[in-house]
Amino acid sequence: MIIVCGEALIDLVPTGAEDTWRAVPGGGPANTAVAVARLGTPVRLLCRLSRDGFGRRLRDHLTANGVDLGLAVEAAEPTTLAVVDLDEHGSAGFRFSMEKTADWQWTPGELPGSLPPGTRALHVGSLASVVPPGAAVLRTWAAGHRDAVTVVYDVNVRPAVLPGREPYLEQVEAWLRVAHIVKASEEDLAWLHPERDPLDTARAWLAEHGLDLVLVTRGAAGAVALSCDGPPIAADGVAVRVVDTVGAGDAFTGAFLHGSMDRGMPLAESLRYAVRAAALTCTREGAAPPSRAEVDAGL
Repeated sequence: MIIVCGEALIDLVPTGAEDTWRAVPGGGPANTAVAVARLGTPVRLLCRLSRDGFGRRLRDHLTANGVDLGLAVEAAEPTTLAVVDLDEHGSAGFRFSMEKTADWQWTPGELPGSLPPGTRALHVGSLASVVPPGAAVLRTWAAGHRDAVTVVYDVNVRPAVLPGREPYLEQVEAWLRVAHIVKASEEDLAWLHPERDPLDTARAWLAEHGLDLVLVTRGAAGAVALSCDGPPIAADGVAVRVVDTVGAGDAFTGAFLHGSMDRGMPLAESLRYAVRAAALTCTREGAAPPSRAEVDAGL
């Protein structure tokens, strides 16, 4: 069992027609939970789902994809919206409508005192890990479980959600003191520390925070895993025809959790598996992570 904690929101994706967008389920943690479920690993999503129409759509989407919502909180606040902007290469940028929306209003009483039996990892990430007031509540709660399970933190920087680099760094640094495994893209690391090479930032995080592992995704170039136990382990990228990159990082994380925590794959194999899953996601529109059969066939 994997517990994923964070936001479930609606992405407004351009359709190609002028001034027209399509509403699709999204949010990094929700996408990650779907990715884990499609690969066959039991997963529960700890999130706040609005009672509004978008919230009901999110609930239906998650349930249809095999995500257990037994830990989800029914929220009175509206659903968060993310407006997606795709460039000519299919890379996605985001603008958010998030003031007083459901995803950030956590209170301690909404979080479980104990994790379900058999929980192997607690994954927390993306906007819910940095947006107040809920971010501090989630971090305190996750810290209380770090001795029992592996805590995985996905940095997934979205500069628009906080007023500047320093506030973002403060939030990220606080999570680095809680996590065992951290996942970040080269872009995340370069934005947080533009003064140094992204891999040097990953090495600094390992040394300063006693992390077990830092996973760095590198887009078309694949990914690299850094630990204090040996040299970096790299997985080459997989050449595909890119439709868009929405959800690729979440598919990577979900596949890594599935491979390493559920199937017991060695690190190098888990990394290759995750890169393959991310590449397959890029071949289709939106956050549509592959099934286990699709990833296994690719390997």
